[in-house]
This record gives sequence, structure tokens and C-alpha cells, in this order.
Amino acid sequence: MNAALLLQNLTFGYDAAAPPLFTDLEAHFPIGWTGVVGANGAGKSTLLRLAAGIIEPWQGRVSGVGKAVYCSQRTDSIPEGLPRFLAAADGEARRLRGRLGIVSDWPSRWETLSHGERKRAQIALALWREPELLAVDEPTNHLDIFSRSLLASALSEWRGVGILVSHDRELLDGLCRQCLFLEPGVIVMRPGGYTRGAEQAAGERRSTREQALRIRREAARLKREAARRRSRAAGADRRRSKRSLARKDADGREKLDRARITGKDGTDGRLLRQLNGRLRHLELEAQQLHVPKETALKFWLTGSISRRDQVLALAPGNLDLGGRRTLTWPDLTLRPADRVALTGANGAGKSTLLRFLVASSGLDTEKLVYLPQEIALERSQQILASARALPRAELGHLMTVVSGLGSDPEALLQTPVPSPGETRKLLLALGVTRRPHLIVMDEPTNHLDLPSIELLEQALATCPCALLLVSHDLRFLTATTRRRWEIRSLNEEELVLREV
Repeated sequence: MNAALLLQNLTFGYDAAAPPLFTDLEAHFPIGWTGVVGANGAGKSTLLRLAAGIIEPWQGRVSGVGKAVYCSQRTDSIPEGLPRFLAAADGEARRLRGRLGIVSDWPSRWETLSHGERKRAQIALALWREPELLAVDEPTNHLDIFSRSLLASALSEWRGVGILVSHDRELLDGLCRQCLFLEPGVIVMRPGGYTRGAEQAAGERRSTREQALRIRREAARLKREAARRRSRAAGADRRRSKRSLARKDADGREKLDRARITGKDGTDGRLLRQLNGRLRHLELEAQQLHVPKETALKFWLTGSISRRDQVLALAPGNLDLGGRRTLTWPDLTLRPADRVALTGANGAGKSTLLRFLVASSGLDTEKLVYLPQEIALERSQQILASARALPRAELGHLMTVVSGLGSDPEALLQTPVPSPGETRKLLLALGVTRRPHLIVMDEPTNHLDLPSIELLEQALATCPCALLLVSHDLRFLTATTRRRWEIRSLNEEELVLREV
């Protein structure tokens, strides 16, 4: 097996009339896992497909590995070769099937499988094929904690060249020896997992801003000095002029000639030229600096907290989950500033329970914000239309919130159909303008890139109202919640909700 994948002087884009995604990209991927992180549209999935040889670069080379397997983010179709893998009798096939919980009848009922089951089958097949390069795109989307743990364990045993695109920070930190950061205007490989690389990037940004501030201050000082020298040089020019002297003033003309020869009166002019040279050098230095734009988080309006003792109070009860399964709960209470995480396995009824709680809360709909796990296309268009119809002042605040979550407000308002991630940002922003008393979010990080997840984390960390969140992202829940409700199975038919 070759020791590394090399991208050399790689240039690629999808539209010849638009700037390319990558220009003269150089990257080295050794054996082990390399993470690829960046905002939506930065080219992460494209980079995987280039590395795996699925698409060809406009210029440059991809070299160093032979057999490559690309695991797409989507799992709509049965992976080619899955039936053969399921029928294989070799030890590695049996080990992977057992390790990832793969069942032999999955191809016949693919449409009924959860995303987590499909993803486990996709990854197991890829590992069994033993490629030299394994490129995996967002493997933990929609996975519960148990499925994610199975997948992370299987990927950790991979001994080839691996490239991982993910918004799962725990997975990136646990697997990756280095991470390629795709940032506006710059692409940088940094050692370690995401957290270490992000800390290094933050340090680089601070250093760049400090350097830019130093340049601005020095440029301002030089400009003041240049103005002073310019004024003195102009005075010297006037003094050296013979036009004001009488035609017979021989002594005056002799003094001016001596000043020109010694250069005494021209000192300020020479210094001015030197100052202008230093200013041009500073301007060039400033142009070479890439100073990232800082977005201030301006979210919460006063009044975003209920004056009631409780925003949710539900007596003990149960809920039919279908298929003879029942979810039972004790007293459920949410106080105005409570921040609760709801956890449980895929299929445990978390989303069903959220919908029931939202319908049973008794809150004024204007004071409750609910973000479902998936938002239909038609509903996304309705949300965008509602935003466009807001009065000017409200629309301005709405777009400030959207910008604070990492999206371009103007581009969002102009798009005919917002992306799933943009729709969720827009729905939250619309809710914020109503000064909510309770925010309920079902898997809010699934369609967001890492920068947006961190911005959402920061926003929710200062949220004054009650929160109820479902997420498989443990780091996100740790940063945003203080209580935890967990759904557990007593048997195949009985599930119970308990606070842990």
C-alpha cells in the first residue's frame, strides 16, 4: 500500500465562467485519517471526489494511491456490491458484519432502513473492499450515539489513507492526525484533530488582526509625518525661489545657491520621499494580509423570557409510537430558563415526543419556536416568503441574526429556494424576532457546517429563554444544555422517559 496521496498544483471548478473552487492546491495525505473542514460550498465533497478519481482536475495531478473508494453523504441507493459482501464467507466480511450490526436481508428492505443502518452498510462494504484510499463524506449525519460509536470504532481500525469530511467534532478529534481547513481565500493543513486545528486557526487570526492593526497605526503615523515634511518642504521651496529677490540682490542669490549645493533646505524633501516609500511598502504588506471578517452575535431581544413559573407542565402519561410501542413519562416540567437535552437511540420516539410536547405546551404560538428535523421544500419557500414580507426594521434585525449564524443575508433573500441549513437559520431568526419563551430544536446541527454550528452554539449559550434540544452531537449538547431527559427501552414494546 502506498504511503501517501498527493495533490499537486490542482485547479478545479464547475463553471469555466466562474472562479475555480481550487487554484494550484497542494496537499499531502499520509496513512491515517485527515479531516477536511470548512463552510458549506467551500468544496469539501468536491475535494473527496477529486482525491478518489471520480472527477478530474482542470490542471494538476492526483497521485500516490491506486484503488480508491468514495462513500457519498447520501445513502438513497443500495451500494454496489452489498449483496456480495453479505454473502461472503471470509473472516473479514464476517467480522465487519458483526462489528457494525449488518443484517443479511437489508438489500431487500433498503427503503425501510434508517439512515444509520444504511450508512453502516456503506462503510462496512467500503472497508471490506480494502482500498488504498477511503474517502468518507459526513458519515454521522442522523446517527444516534450508539450507531456513531460503532462507526467511529470501525473507522479507527482503518490502516490506509483516509479522508474524512464531517461536522462531527468528536469524530474528527478522535480519528484525525491532521485537518485541511478550507477557508475563504486560504487553504491550510494543520496538525491534529479539529479542536487543535481550530485553536491554531484562532491564534493565526488574532496574530493577523494584530499585524493589521500595527500596520494601520504605523501608516497613520507616517502619514502625519509626511504631511509635516510636505509642509516644510513646500516652505523650503519658497525660500529657495529667486523670483522674490531683487534683480541686484547678489548676496541673497549667493545664499540660495549655497543652500542648493549643500542640500540643507532639501532635507525635508528627501525625507518625504523616504516616508512615501515606507508607506507604499506598508500598503503592499497590508494587501498581502488576509484578515477574516468578524461577525458580532446580536441575537436576543429583551423580553425573551417568560414571567410564568413554568413554560411547560405535563402530567404523567404515555404516547403511542406505532407498532405496539409505547413511550411513558413522569411529570415533565420546564421552567423559564431551563435548558434540556433529550437523548435516545434512533427510533426511540424523540421527534414524536417533541411534536407532542409542542402541541401540548399551551404557549402562545408567537412565543414558541419549533425547528423540526426536516423541513419540506414547500415549507422552506413559505418561510422565506414570510421573511421577505417583514417590515423594514424587523427584516433588518432578522438579517443581522442570519448573518451572525454565518450566512449571507442578501444572497439568502435572493435565492428561490433556501438550503436546509439556511432554512433552519431563517426559522430560528424569525423566532428570535418574536421574543420566544421556549425554543424546541430537533437535530439542529444536521445540515449546518462547522462554522455555523459553533456560531449557533455561541448564540444558544446566551439564550435567555427555555431550550429543549435533540441532538446526536454531544459537544453541542454539553455547551448548550444543563439538564438531560433520556428515552430508554424496557423491552421491544415499552419505552420510558427519565431525567438523568
